[in-house]
Amino acid sequence: MYTKLFSSFLLIFTVLLFSNNASAAVNPIKPFVVVLDAGHGGHDHGNKGNGYKESEISLNIVLKVGSALEKLPNVKVIYTRKTDVFIELRERAAIANRADADLFVSVHCNAHNSNAYGAETFVLGLHKSQANFEVAKKENEVIYLEENYEEKYGGFDPNAPESLIGMVLMQEEYLDQSILLASLVQNNIINNLKRKDRSVKQAGFWVLHNTYMPSVLIETGFLTNKSEGAYLNSAKGQTEMANEIGNAIKSYISSLSITTEKIRDPQIEQIQVEKAIETTKEEIYDGITFKVQLAASSRKLDPKPNNFKGLKDVAREKEDGLFKYYYGETSDYNKIQVMKTFVQQKGYPSAYVVAFKKGRKVNLPEVLKSKAN
Repeated sequence: MYTKLFSSFLLIFTVLLFSNNASAAVNPIKPFVVVLDAGHGGHDHGNKGNGYKESEISLNIVLKVGSALEKLPNVKVIYTRKTDVFIELRERAAIANRADADLFVSVHCNAHNSNAYGAETFVLGLHKSQANFEVAKKENEVIYLEENYEEKYGGFDPNAPESLIGMVLMQEEYLDQSILLASLVQNNIINNLKRKDRSVKQAGFWVLHNTYMPSVLIETGFLTNKSEGAYLNSAKGQTEMANEIGNAIKSYISSLSITTEKIRDPQIEQIQVEKAIETTKEEIYDGITFKVQLAASSRKLDPKPNNFKGLKDVAREKEDGLFKYYYGETSDYNKIQVMKTFVQQKGYPSAYVVAFKKGRKVNLPEVLKSKAN
């Protein structure tokens, strides 16, 4: 069944890819199309933690994001919904595909039976933990509210991990771009709004899988947490959240000005990341240099891109008998955080930020504490 399902997806993808390339050739000044998706709606309220409605909050945030993006030149915003109506998951993706969209952003609020709190941003991928799978399963289960869902979704079962495997293959081409946007979103929310960081993650969301462009799903926080639920239900919280999501999308769009082609060359990808980072809000620490430590090893590796998953400008230093490999070099803590998130999703999950002063490594928490004081 899954082989047949994947073959159908591959055929659709090939047709869309051909039509996208043909469209770009005919109309080289095609606007950058962003599809904004407010989760749930209509009889599907989403979660109702503390009596709040996820469907209302996600819509309010999306409308504010869209209002800001609509002011940008050559950017077109399309909404999967602008009112409290029910839209099927497959139709949300179809809206983006029909529009030949360049970006798909889905906004949600989280829930848990504990006092959990914080923001997390997802890209499509095989769940790396049971917790990620549970979040994806919860959002995917909306298909049960649709008529004839078995036929519409080709046997996809939200409760079955094996249903996610074919999904991941379809979005693989856009994964790095999705990770970049997710990194920008997550770091804006954490650094500028001081929300708890639940990180960028990969999980199997149907609404991300069926789109043929870079796509992210943002869980803005937990309505089931008394404090965070009240924040997200407030006009202030929704405006602040929308501003940070909108600014992340603006940074991402700005980074694309270097090329109109698909990102396949690691060096082009690296330039895009660096350009996106340039647009993030600054948090400078005078006299401090931040780097991301990728690895420490007794092996002496040539720090060229093909040895480090395509990462450019990796530096090698020998410390305490080990060779240590670093990515990035900046006095801006916000920028190094974006770099860290990006390389973690590129394949270095244990990467972390280190600080140097006058060429010597110093304690990072003390550096951060000194500025706070």
